[in-house]
Amino acid sequence: MKPITPRALCAAIALACSVPSFAAEEVVISQQAASSSRQSRKAPPLPPRTDDKDYSGLSGQVIYQALLAEVALQRGKSEFASEAYADLARRTRDPAIIARAVEVAGQARRVELVLALARLWIEVEPESQRAQQVLVGVQIMSNQFDGLAPQLISMLRSDPAALPANLVALNRMFARSPDRQAVLALVSQVCAPFFGLAEAHYAVSIAASSAGQEARALAEARQALELRPDWEAAALLEAQLLAPKSPAAAISALQGFVARHPKSPDAELHLARLLVGEKRYSEARRHFDHLLLSYPDKPDVVFPVALLALQENDVALAEKQLKHLLTLELPNKSAPYYYLGQIAEDGKRPAEALAYYGQVGPGDQYLPAQLRSAAIVARSGKLDEARSLLQQAAASRPELRVQLVIAEAALLRDAKQTEAALAILERELRQQPQQPELLYESALLSERLGNLETAESRLRKLIELQPDNAQAYNALGYTYADRNMRLAEARQLIERALQLAPNDGYILDSMGWVLYRQGDLDGALEYLQRALAQRHDAEIAAHLGEVLWSLGRKHEAQRIMLEAQKKDPSHEALNEAIRKFSP
Repeated sequence: MKPITPRALCAAIALACSVPSFAAEEVVISQQAASSSRQSRKAPPLPPRTDDKDYSGLSGQVIYQALLAEVALQRGKSEFASEAYADLARRTRDPAIIARAVEVAGQARRVELVLALARLWIEVEPESQRAQQVLVGVQIMSNQFDGLAPQLISMLRSDPAALPANLVALNRMFARSPDRQAVLALVSQVCAPFFGLAEAHYAVSIAASSAGQEARALAEARQALELRPDWEAAALLEAQLLAPKSPAAAISALQGFVARHPKSPDAELHLARLLVGEKRYSEARRHFDHLLLSYPDKPDVVFPVALLALQENDVALAEKQLKHLLTLELPNKSAPYYYLGQIAEDGKRPAEALAYYGQVGPGDQYLPAQLRSAAIVARSGKLDEARSLLQQAAASRPELRVQLVIAEAALLRDAKQTEAALAILERELRQQPQQPELLYESALLSERLGNLETAESRLRKLIELQPDNAQAYNALGYTYADRNMRLAEARQLIERALQLAPNDGYILDSMGWVLYRQGDLDGALEYLQRALAQRHDAEIAAHLGEVLWSLGRKHEAQRIMLEAQKKDPSHEALNEAIRKFSP
């Protein structure tokens, strides 16, 4: 017996999903088959042969009917063909004819007929593994699990050498079944005779996890590990079950396993990834470095090492590993090209950065690569060329058009061409009047140009379309607060934004600013300090500096604003605040 897989064990599924593509024409088949077709699309259960009639003289008739069935099949009459072959199968009880009848019934999507034929096949040939596979496959496909366990157990026992692998693969057969509890019950019943094997507990653990029975899944995974303490797959399964509720527990379990079994690359790789997820970068780096010694050409190791090096600002190592990654077999090299572009851009090598970004293809990195490329070109004084890059990208990737149009408007805004930027958004908004991002960005530009009515109208429309959009509430509330108008309403809007996004630095800044406008300096100070801790932004620093100055803490105010100015020397609001509060 081959390992139990959908391909090997569920042959009937493949048969039932195939449909001939020939043109339909009327085909006359035997009167008995046609009559059966007219009576019902579902064939009745096939009766056992009870007569003693000699069918050897029917060979000519059998051949003739089989030929007619094949012609019917080729001409698109799969239902008639299936009835004709089913009739032959009933009358001849020949295994080869039954097998062909099963195939034809599968092509006709006659699940009940396939099931009946498979049962006849097993009756005629009880030891036929193919017949058993077809019967089991159709029962699984149609979610008819009653009575299935003994058949599966028998099939598993028929090949002791392949038993562990077949148990591990058992759940794959039920991947499409919607009743996960029924699957768990069946898998538990099938695996019970084999509970001396770790693989049986592993299979039950998978089924229990899929059925949402987390405690049982974890217990079964641990039982598998107890039976096979060095089994990496079971250790990984235990960690995967622990991680959603307790990453620390998953890390601890894998640390113990890797310590006991140091030559477990998949477990160590998963451990390193969990450590990264918990921001335990130095620990993760040690494991990745260890893996890199043994697997210097494994992309799953090289790429995380490069990203960790970036995280720790080891640019030289990151660049080395990313370039090495480009020499390896990868289905998509966009990610390393993108990060190499970032390294070159940060290193003031714009031409090199553009070359790397230009290699980024469709995927998660495509949009940021286009935006960064356009920004590089714009900074070189070639605004029209930068806009052209974004326009070409929008033409080739229409699903990204909105983001690319907004990016083009941002280039114009940064070039002090605010009216032109708004015009681009207005043009696009006429095509998509309810597009949330266009409404938001055009509202901000309208406010910057002093058109408060338009800004207010669009932000309120956005709130109507997306009642949980924290940024829309914040933008409208801040617009009022910054103009020192309708402060009570501004505060209500910002409070709603904070409910939706309590740790957003910009919203915390807005709350501090409206409290400042209302005269609550201590409350303003608290929110603005939290905002600056969340996000080191020049405008937040300007607001905090103004509040500190008003509280008489002038030296502290100057220090915060001057530190922010070093990072963003051209920020208008910050520079204005510094001039305003210079001694």
